[in-house]
Amino acid sequence: MCCLLTSLFLLGPRAAILVWWLLQPARWQVAFHNMFIWPVLGFLLLPWTTLAYVIAAPLGSLNTASAWALVAIGFVIDLIGWSGGGYGNRNRIRGYAG
Repeated sequence: MCCLLTSLFLLGPRAAILVWWLLQPARWQVAFHNMFIWPVLGFLLLPWTTLAYVIAAPLGSLNTASAWALVAIGFVIDLIGWSGGGYGNRNRIRGYAG
């Protein structure tokens, strides 16, 4: 089980979200309280933050600084992914001198 989750994290966060949700739906219900829109938006826009939230929410109910630090790290990784894609493709835009 551990090797499966590790390989899914290496494939990408969206694959890990999908398989983890299929294997442990109760953990996702605890994290999101049966709300449907937040996990879907997290899957589409902020997958690392969603994974960090699902890890942190059942552990400490997000009352500790370490739980929020884990979510913040996931958010920073998502921001790096979004900005890195724009920076890497900057030469495709005509007239961009950056």
